Amino acid sequence: MSSNLNSNPLKPVILSGFADEAANQKTCEQQFCAFAALGLRYYTLRFIDAGAGIQNVMQLAPESISRILDLQLEYGLQVSSIGSPIGKVKLIDVADGTTNRFVPFAEYLEKDVRRACELANTFDSKLIRGFSFYHPRGTAPEDHLNQAIDQLGQIARVCNVQGLTFGLEVEANLIGQTGKLLKRLYDGVADPAMLLIFDGANLVCQGMSTEQVYDEYLAMKEGMGWLHVKDYQRPLTRSSHVDEDSLTSFVPADQGDSGHEAIFRDMKRGYSDLLTRLERRGIPGLFMDLEPHVKGGGQFGGFSGPDGFGVALRGLCRVLDYVGLPYDLRSFDDIRNSVSKPKTGA
Repeated sequence: MSSNLNSNPLKPVILSGFADEAANQKTCEQQFCAFAALGLRYYTLRFIDAGAGIQNVMQLAPESISRILDLQLEYGLQVSSIGSPIGKVKLIDVADGTTNRFVPFAEYLEKDVRRACELANTFDSKLIRGFSFYHPRGTAPEDHLNQAIDQLGQIARVCNVQGLTFGLEVEANLIGQTGKLLKRLYDGVADPAMLLIFDGANLVCQGMSTEQVYDEYLAMKEGMGWLHVKDYQRPLTRSSHVDEDSLTSFVPADQGDSGHEAIFRDMKRGYSDLLTRLERRGIPGLFMDLEPHVKGGGQFGGFSGPDGFGVALRGLCRVLDYVGLPYDLRSFDDIRNSVSKPKTGA
């Protein structure tokens, strides 16, 4: 699979991915070897073993961070976004039959949010992935919009002071579980430091049809910041609560029911305006962040393996080729100019 630049005048989308999905034991070397071999230049940092066991990015100690920075340079990689779990906590401290934790928001803002900002700046990334809080199970997400808007607005302001952008991902069971609800959150916060993250599989797994997913994408379009790319084969019934750990039908972007082809075609029509909005935030372009889950997914992550990740990347590239959206993978010139040097024995 090669890049499809040719004479296409459009700026290439930037291919990235959750590198932990491509590594059997999630070590730095496994993640970076897989991504370099696939031709990727960017990765999202979420779970990683940098010598202290598998840790979430939020838990990394200074020595682990130094090791990651050294190794990513060796493998020619940069961090596209911090794959934080910010916002995946309860909005209200009530028992609702879930294991989701609650943290008082003032404490959460001071510790977790500022920690995510510190990491983004350390890894020279402009983007922090996040979520819209869990409302009590059995209640309507619409009933909690005001509190969520207030808290998300405070998160956005902290990010903005740091020159960073907070991305709000659409996902089941959270307040922002649909594109339309995310749009209400986006309008309510009204801060350029908060953009939205589209993820088709996170809509299909709720029982939505391809047509419904497209409508949710259109609702998010005005606030779009970047995309997570995975797909899902539609379940038979729609549910108000999704058991995320039981989801088993994730597939590459060219095989599921999200309708990526139609979404990418529409995105292509407004591509220059989207890039302008991103460039105002210091974001280098439109990131398409692979999070394939093709070997399984759950509430706080998923797995594809190096083989599955390769299959998923090729599936995405086939859709991009078909709709004429350019992308760029490493070339022979990149290899010749690489900072990587072979290790020599004694």
